[in-house]
Amino acid sequence: MTRSLKKGPFIHPSILKKIAGKKPLATGVIKTWSRASQIAPEMVGFTFGVYNGKVHIDVLVTEEMVGHRLGEFSPTKKFLRHGGKMQKELEVKKKEAEIAAAQSAKAVTTDTKLPAAPKK
Repeated sequence: MTRSLKKGPFIHPSILKKIAGKKPLATGVIKTWSRASQIAPEMVGFTFGVYNGKVHIDVLVTEEMVGHRLGEFSPTKKFLRHGGKMQKELEVKKKEAEIAAAQSAKAVTTDTKLPAAPKK
């Protein structure tokens, strides 16, 4: 359920205080733990360090982000990969193909080198 229009968007007061009367380029990274704060048009151009539970991730606010929450741009979980036996087999084949391509490229470059002119 969305927030009531009567209440307006939630923006943490400390964030508003930090950006009030400042220029985006002159201000560095603004650290915040308030992932639930909604991005307002006044925030465009500022860089926020949004906490994801471990580190602050830098988020440069653009016009397309207005209306979204700061937490949407700071993922809390690290995606490794979809896995299983099939995935490992595919990765091994891909790695072997890369090695074979590198070896063939190396062989081609050594074959095409011109012999040095004999010294007098």
